[in-house]
Amino acid sequence: MKVLVVSDTHGHEENFQKVLAKEGMPDHVIHLGDSEDSGIRMREMISCPLYIVAGNCDFFSNLPRVSIVELSDSRILITHGHYYYVSVGVRDLVEEAKANGCNVAMFGHTHRPLLDESDAELTVLNPGSLSFPRQDGRRPSYAIMTLEKGRKVEVEIKYL
Repeated sequence: MKVLVVSDTHGHEENFQKVLAKEGMPDHVIHLGDSEDSGIRMREMISCPLYIVAGNCDFFSNLPRVSIVELSDSRILITHGHYYYVSVGVRDLVEEAKANGCNVAMFGHTHRPLLDESDAELTVLNPGSLSFPRQDGRRPSYAIMTLEKGRKVEVEIKYL
């Protein structure tokens, strides 16, 4: 199962369209907040389920702050991250994910990609930002997660 993970598009879907053209249609899309339109335009571009949470710039949104998504045999905590203070570290997010029996924790907010697989029980992922990247080189980024029953989650951070 192929899952496209994006964050911090801030109402600019041009790069999302480029990712879809490059990667093809995934089985699922996860958006980690700051879509600024609740994913309305993104839903029109895809033919698969979209899981989306609210970010700090998703004003007046009815989207959840955090959600747990079950795909294949993985339990995935998705959040924007600002309520877990991810700008200063992922400890609070990791604790929340483990307390909820998750094997993957995903967040956005920092606009910097991160993949931490140092904990055998939990993969931590931030795909970065498709619209306003802040890491060295400032290349728009996203992640592709591959899930297969009975196998460890595989994640790759990719760049446009």
